[in-house]
Amino acid sequence: MIKRRESRKDIRKFEVNAAIAGRYYQLEAIQRLSEHFVTVKNDKLRGKNRRALLVMATGSGKTRTAAAIVDMLTKSNWAKRILFLADRNALVTQAKNAFKEHLPHLSAVDLTKEKETGHTRLVFSTYPTMMNLINNQMEGESRDYGVGHFDAIFIDEAHRSIYQKYQSIFDYFDGLLIGLTATPKKDLDKNTYSFFQLEDDIPTFAYELDTAVNDGFLVPPRSYAVPVQMVRDGVKYKDLSDEDKAELEEKLGLTEVSDEALQEFEVGASQINSFLFNEPTVDLVLDHLMNNGLKVASGDKVGKTIIFARNHRHAVFIEDRFNKNYPEYGGNFCRVIDNYNDKAQDLLEKFCYDKEELEPQIAISVDMMDTGVDAPSVLNLIFFKPIKSYAKFWQMVGRGTRLRRDLFGPHEDKKFFLLFDYCRNLEFFQENPDGYQTNTQRPLSQLLFLEQLHVANLIQENAEANSLDLALAKEYIDGLHAKVAQLDTARYEVRKHLAVVHQFADRSKWENLNKSDIIAIETELSHLIPYTEDRDEMAKRFDLNSYKLQAAMINKSPRQTALIQNFMDIGKRLLKKRNVPAVAAKEVFIREMASIDFWQEISLSKVENLRKEIRHLIHLLKEENNIKPIYTKLDDNLLKEEIIGYDIIANFKNLQSYKDRVTAFIKKNKHHLVIDKLHKNQPINAFELQQLEQYLVAEALGSKEEFIKEFGDQPLGTFIRSIIGLDQEAIQAHFTNFIGEANLSAKQIKFMDTVIRYFVTNGYLETADLMEPPFTELDDSGVIGLFDENNVVKLMSLIKQVNQNADIGA
Repeated sequence: MIKRRESRKDIRKFEVNAAIAGRYYQLEAIQRLSEHFVTVKNDKLRGKNRRALLVMATGSGKTRTAAAIVDMLTKSNWAKRILFLADRNALVTQAKNAFKEHLPHLSAVDLTKEKETGHTRLVFSTYPTMMNLINNQMEGESRDYGVGHFDAIFIDEAHRSIYQKYQSIFDYFDGLLIGLTATPKKDLDKNTYSFFQLEDDIPTFAYELDTAVNDGFLVPPRSYAVPVQMVRDGVKYKDLSDEDKAELEEKLGLTEVSDEALQEFEVGASQINSFLFNEPTVDLVLDHLMNNGLKVASGDKVGKTIIFARNHRHAVFIEDRFNKNYPEYGGNFCRVIDNYNDKAQDLLEKFCYDKEELEPQIAISVDMMDTGVDAPSVLNLIFFKPIKSYAKFWQMVGRGTRLRRDLFGPHEDKKFFLLFDYCRNLEFFQENPDGYQTNTQRPLSQLLFLEQLHVANLIQENAEANSLDLALAKEYIDGLHAKVAQLDTARYEVRKHLAVVHQFADRSKWENLNKSDIIAIETELSHLIPYTEDRDEMAKRFDLNSYKLQAAMINKSPRQTALIQNFMDIGKRLLKKRNVPAVAAKEVFIREMASIDFWQEISLSKVENLRKEIRHLIHLLKEENNIKPIYTKLDDNLLKEEIIGYDIIANFKNLQSYKDRVTAFIKKNKHHLVIDKLHKNQPINAFELQQLEQYLVAEALGSKEEFIKEFGDQPLGTFIRSIIGLDQEAIQAHFTNFIGEANLSAKQIKFMDTVIRYFVTNGYLETADLMEPPFTELDDSGVIGLFDENNVVKLMSLIKQVNQNADIGA
């Protein structure tokens, strides 16, 4: 690495292999990354940044661009070994195959299938596989991968959950980090940008879907919202025919329900294709696809199609209905491709194969094909499930955007694809452009640890706590301490927090915990507790509710009522299983839990005792939550006259506009020598302004013409001042003598305060504006009404001096 300081070449001058990545935006992405990583200081190459984020639309060649970057880094002696991480085995395999095609001279290994030899240049892995390798190698003295093993790490589909869940990988390895994502701005949250040490909404490079479509490198969708009554509105008993009412009563066991209740009975739209599967509904959708989908083979065969199904049962049901309705296709034309299918990878490769058309022609996907699948021949996307995530929606749309030459015959290329939405997704994103934003939840094991700590702390701080309560707090603290003391220090994640682990492995440290101790435990220890210590999720959720109830009791919170009702319901459900010996053995406790009298004189220790006696029975209720699927033949309607077309590309929200990018760049570089002078009201000369203009054109403005087009023909200094404002101390100092010598009245001082605040915010003030709001709030005539003529002249002169410090070159 020391030798490399002298031998590495300037990657900014590297001639990119156009056979790998030759499109203009791919070349720009590589150049942007180069300029982001390196600079020259004192005639020597110097590192500038170590992390970069490339946002590139699905199908625009992220993997090719990554391969070209690897080619650049290796040939310029910046990198010897490269790590490529993806979140699914299929994407790892796909990436390795692409790299081997473009960089055959570099040895490669897929850690999900092969073992490392120790000399491999390109290493491909999923995040969990690499995490396990890091943790396992800490147990012995030998290590496959030291912290400096990889010179560069590529993160495929970089997004927030990856960094939160697998942060240890990026903490462990010390190398350049390059993120690749197709996710649009709105789902690239602040955590993602801060991880790559970037300003919010300003990736290192962005080439998005709408631009790619306009450039002709991707094809657009023609999108249609297709209303199928049952999928959209659910099933209302009162609207059914007599025959369908009888079937619904029989299938759902409604024969004993009163007529009044039946008239109000309905199955919500969310339950359709979740537990209720209706044959005519699926038949209508398949018929619509087969008649209206884009065709190949001179119109004889529906083109490659992806159906996004709601769940595995739904997918299998669609495949069954297709085979029944279209037996002439022989059973392999339409296939389910999901994680339940042991031949999924083989089917996926056949579906995506681009040299000739192999069956299946229709792929029914449950999550597996939502992202990362490269299938250029796809002509139809069928949204048969609701989507709430904006990023996921656009990822799914991206399955159809790739170009495909000669798809319909010689010189008849793919120009667009069809998107049929049967589940109101198009309407949803029209009304909710950002989709639903979900917060990442803490793991259950961590929540249990923290809630138990919270209860113990509440007991210790409670002046009314009795001896039983204090004994319970001690028991909880003993258990928490034991979990920390038993942490495996061979785990890399634990070793990162070793000082705190050792500190709280001492039992005496848990006596009289102060606020800083609790914060340290919460932030550095609680997430280290392995979930494997107890795999019974239902029992753990019962534990969590028990601790929440105890906290609510101490705080006298109204939440007690709902939590107690939940315990009573569990008791009543368990009583129905008295024929199970384990339940019969605890019948006394269960009857107490189901009785309102028991809860009249409840205590913390009683809740804890109940938790211990009942928790191992909770799993018996699991089967109640598994609703058996219901298959029906109720009439349904596809309302062809209500089909609506959507131009979703027009609604695509791009990354920051030119104006936003320029503004953000100037704010980010507020401490640049000349910009700092403008901010502090120091005069600049023409040469300094020229240097600043050259810097901004190179880094942010693009060209002076583009700047003038967006912002108008205005002095650069004035423009910069309008963004960063003026330093308050500097502008106050500028007017100090005037305020002191003019012996101003209270109103006049207030007026001067308004002038100073205006400069601080806006950076520039036209003297004519002194007769306009906000300067007319104290006097309708503004400055003329408040000051005599002599002082007006002095004040105008001082204001012009401030403006002239920015107006140089105007």
